[in-house]
Amino acid sequence: MFRQSIKQKIIGIALGLIVLMVITSVLSTVMAGRVGHLLDELANKYVVAYGDLARTNIYSLKRSLAVRRMVIAKMQNPPDDAVFDSRVHRFQEEGLQVEQEAQDARKLVASIIDDPATPSDDVALAKIDARLDDAIKDVRRHLDEENAALIRELQAGKIPDSARLARIDELRDEFNQNIDAIRSDMLSQVRISAAVVMGQQRQMTVISLIVTALAAILGLVFAVLVGGGVARPAQLLLEGTREVEAGRFDHAIEVKSRDEIGQLSAAFNRMVERLRQNERVRETFGRYIDPRVVEGLVDQPEKTATEGQRRVMTVLFCDMKGFTSLSEGMTPQGLVKVMNRYLSVMSEPIRAQRGIIDKYIGDAIMAYWGPPFVEDQQQAGFACAAVVDMIAQVPTLRRELPELLGVRSIPVECDIRIGIATGEALVGSIGSEYMMSFTVMGDTVNLASRLESANKIYGTRVLVTAATVAGAGDLIEAREIDRLVVIGQSQPQTVFEIMGRKGELSPEQLKLRTSYAEGMSAYRAHRWDDALTSFRAALEAVPGDGPATALLHRIAALKDAPPPADWDGAWHLEHK
Repeated sequence: MFRQSIKQKIIGIALGLIVLMVITSVLSTVMAGRVGHLLDELANKYVVAYGDLARTNIYSLKRSLAVRRMVIAKMQNPPDDAVFDSRVHRFQEEGLQVEQEAQDARKLVASIIDDPATPSDDVALAKIDARLDDAIKDVRRHLDEENAALIRELQAGKIPDSARLARIDELRDEFNQNIDAIRSDMLSQVRISAAVVMGQQRQMTVISLIVTALAAILGLVFAVLVGGGVARPAQLLLEGTREVEAGRFDHAIEVKSRDEIGQLSAAFNRMVERLRQNERVRETFGRYIDPRVVEGLVDQPEKTATEGQRRVMTVLFCDMKGFTSLSEGMTPQGLVKVMNRYLSVMSEPIRAQRGIIDKYIGDAIMAYWGPPFVEDQQQAGFACAAVVDMIAQVPTLRRELPELLGVRSIPVECDIRIGIATGEALVGSIGSEYMMSFTVMGDTVNLASRLESANKIYGTRVLVTAATVAGAGDLIEAREIDRLVVIGQSQPQTVFEIMGRKGELSPEQLKLRTSYAEGMSAYRAHRWDDALTSFRAALEAVPGDGPATALLHRIAALKDAPPPADWDGAWHLEHK
């Protein structure tokens, strides 16, 4: 039955259900019309009329309150005429509201009586209408007369006597009691009408349930006949989708039919194969480009391949000290082993601290931190933390390199030099129509490269800018090294050396930083002898300190050829 396609199977079930639906719809329409008419009368006449009566009572109470406030306003010394006039105006408006709400209630009661299509207690409703008319015409008329006399006395400046106020209270209470009694009788009629509606609704519900049960039984019969051929393949598709959602692309579905489910299963298998190929491409790219950049290129190419944006970035350059001498005499295979191990060891802290490795340039590593990969406030801290971890890997690297080459020692001791700068840079996909690269460019990049080279002058491993130190905050310990004007720039930069994480300096390092800072202060003030004393004290604290040694040699030269009197203490680098 209906073996050609799912479409025909569904049409067969639908045709049977449509017949039952038409029968159910006709019965439901007839009964719903009856119940709907009763509900409309209950909601739009009984309930609304009861609400009108309640508001009649409320506005009556508000008028009484307005009268009290009019009396209070006139009894003040001096009388508050403005408040009195506003209360008189409100009193008159609320009187009109009382009249309007009562008349609205009477109209609704009359319309219920006049409707022969609905069962209602017309006698009780007629009594309610008559009692409401009496209350409005009789009691309220006397109350209005007393209130009008009271207002005239107040306007004439007279204070009403207690007898008048008592009569007004009695008339008001009588009116409110009449309205309360009428409202109570109306509530009884509302409940009677609601009971009628509920009875009709229960009857309609029972009939609808019977017809619906018959439709459900027949529908189940049809569904059992054709569902078996659809449910199992659909379940297999669901399981396969969950495998793909979990990142497993080795799941294929067996195609057992030629209907739409079978075609969908075949398409699913083709999709999984395509995803498997894309994942291999993504994994391959991830070895050449940072996975976060790859993700942007693959998932959002229209956003990644846009014009560059200027953003504050933190850029790092790392170079192997003595690489040229180290590579001399090595075989190509040995050099590849050394470079791969060195780059792996130094790259791991960068990746661990959320840095983006931009490129490898020989033995140099260029990396950066910043949006959209790292928040602005955190980028310098991550970069400095990576530097501390990279320096900590140097002893391990020194032990591993001879083992890689199969020798006892290597001719040059392995070490690194790092430069970091934080500042504005051009970020984005940059290149030609043939090749693009997501990278950073600008003075900040050049400055980081120059600082990496400047380590040679000071005998340091890492030099960073003041902006980087400020961005890292209390995460690191640093000391100011010098003020430099690097090649390609005209403004001096205050550079620092990262000494370690916050709170991890030894007493000797603390003494070194203090003595060195004193020496720099004397050096910039042209107090050469004091500077020499401080720098020698720094060397006593940490023998062999590169920056202190470099400044001692520089001061010796400056004493022989003193700088001009307006010298700002900045040192100009003459080479890269």
